[in-house]
Amino acid sequence: MDEKQRAILDEIPRLRRYARSLLRDRDSADDLVQDCLVRALLRLDNWQTGESPRKWLFTIMHHLFIDQMRKVNRRGEASMLPLEAGEAQASPADQLENVAAREIIDALQAISPDRRAALTMVAIEGFSYAEAAEMLGVPAGTLMSRIARGRGDQPRPSRRSRHGRHRRILLCRSRQHSRRARRHADVAHRARP
Repeated sequence: MDEKQRAILDEIPRLRRYARSLLRDRDSADDLVQDCLVRALLRLDNWQTGESPRKWLFTIMHHLFIDQMRKVNRRGEASMLPLEAGEAQASPADQLENVAAREIIDALQAISPDRRAALTMVAIEGFSYAEAAEMLGVPAGTLMSRIARGRGDQPRPSRRSRHGRHRRILLCRSRQHSRRARRHADVAHRARP
C-alpha cells in the first residue's frame, strides 16, 4: 500500500462522520463513504501531491451526495430515512454521547442540504471558509450566508433538554469561526495590491 492509499484510509472515520451528518440512515451513509473511496481510488492520479487528502475526499463525497440527492428528487423518494435504533452501548457514558450525537444530527437534518453541508464542513470538520467554499464550489460569501441561515434555521434547544448544550456548542463554534474568517478575509482583502 502506498502513501496516498494509506492517507485515504486514515480519513475514513471523518468521511463517515460527514456522511452521517448528510444522511440520517447509517447504511446510506456507509454506501456514500464506499462510493467516495471507490471513486478516489480509481482517480488516485487526479489527487495533486500538495493537496490535503481530507479536502480532496470531502470534495468527492460532496459531489456524490449532490448527485444522489438529484436522483432522489427525480424519483420523488423520501430523501431522509429515520435514524436507526443503533447498537447497545457498553456504558452509560457511551449512551449519553450517542444521544448527544443523535441530537446534533437531528438538528442538522432540520435544515436544507446546502446549509447542512456548509455548517458541517466549517463547524464540525473544522475547514476554513475558503477551503469549504472551494470544496462546495461556491464563493466564500455564499458559504457564509448559508452558514448564517443554517444557524438561524436550527431549532433552539428546549430548556429541559439535557443535551441541548451540544447544539448550542455547534452554533457557538460556527459563530466564532465566522468572526475569525471575516477578520482574515478583511485582512487579506486589504493586503491585495
